[in-house]
Amino acid sequence: GCGWRGRCGRRSNSRGAAESLSLPMPAASSGGATSVRTADFIVALVNSEPITNNEVRQRMLQIRQQFAQQGAALPPPAQLAREVLEQLINERAQIQQARDTGIRVDEATLQDAERTIAAQNQMSLEDFRRRLAAEGIDHNRLRTELSNQILLQRVHEREVDARVRITEADIDAYIHEQTGGTEANLLLDLSHILVLVPENASAAQIQALEARARQAADKARAGADFAALAREYSDAPEKTEGGRFGVRPANRLPELFVQVTRDLPKGGIVGPVRSPAGFHVLRLNDKGQAGLPAATVVQTRARHILLRTGPALSEADAVARLARMRADILAGRASFEELARQSSQDGSAAAGGDLGWAAPGQFVPEFEQVMNRLGPGDLSAPTVSRFGVHLIRVDERRETQVSQREQRDQIRAMLRERKAAEALDRWGEDVRGRAFVEYRDPPQP
Repeated sequence: GCGWRGRCGRRSNSRGAAESLSLPMPAASSGGATSVRTADFIVALVNSEPITNNEVRQRMLQIRQQFAQQGAALPPPAQLAREVLEQLINERAQIQQARDTGIRVDEATLQDAERTIAAQNQMSLEDFRRRLAAEGIDHNRLRTELSNQILLQRVHEREVDARVRITEADIDAYIHEQTGGTEANLLLDLSHILVLVPENASAAQIQALEARARQAADKARAGADFAALAREYSDAPEKTEGGRFGVRPANRLPELFVQVTRDLPKGGIVGPVRSPAGFHVLRLNDKGQAGLPAATVVQTRARHILLRTGPALSEADAVARLARMRADILAGRASFEELARQSSQDGSAAAGGDLGWAAPGQFVPEFEQVMNRLGPGDLSAPTVSRFGVHLIRVDERRETQVSQREQRDQIRAMLRERKAAEALDRWGEDVRGRAFVEYRDPPQP
């Protein structure tokens, strides 16, 4: 597991154990949790809106249940209560911010969300509501908490996610940092025109040759085809290829060429530039950073059956249900693929749980760590993640070459997630800083 302080979630402004709570299954009071409903009292006001002790205790109960399944350690009850209260305050302030900026959850959206939960639990909406009533779950409270989760999701998307941008320069800077920033990691794609200057040329000859090089450079800057200019003007061997050097590491190019082109924009022209050989005109076709050292990765093809947990299905019940499926699969009474199609609450269900080929880092850590310990054909024990409980089977592994484009796409996704997490933290702190919070009696766990 990720432990009490680990940032298991992809992004959250609420730290600690409470990060394990996520859509689509919101927290809700259930018959099994009625013991927390002692005499209630207000523990804090957020812009005059109360948070009660029972809200803190209900969230604590759910956290304890989830962390017990994961075998993770929790802090002492009083500390957990304080941290849960802080999370509830942050959430309440953000929900108020969402409402204040005009974000609303209409009845149709709320019913769609309920239907989604019902479908994930393989029930009709009516059956789902009957199940809630039979288990003593307050339907109105569930709807309120589901509405709050949607509000949070929408305000995060609008205020944070939509504003995060990752540029090619950001990716270059990351690779530069990771690889030590040496010239060997700078890649330049150059085209070149060389006007040779003979060893014993007179001043007049040199002036005429420089004028010829300048004419080529002026035409290039005016938009003429550089390859055609190279074939017409250049004395270099590359003229037959349109003057193209191709993509080379900077440390395998003349230092002069690197100095005059490294800060050019893509498509930029420089020259004439003098060297002992003559006058050069250079075009920067493209530039970038060499990929990170690992040119190959081990990919895994796995299947899973996912049961989402929440008011209609506890983690303990999901674990027990998947343990029975596992026993049936191992005994040959059922196939993994068929059980996935029948029972999995994931988009991969129709494909028999097939997740396709996945590179490292593609899945959440708590899922991937278990998957990585399995050999081909191995079946995991029921595994808890932030999405629910999984049964995982590894089908194949392979070592595959990763293109520079794929490496850059992976880095872009990682940097975007990192920037979004930082931006969400900053935004959450700003919202909290502007909220008026009044603490009352401390929560009683």
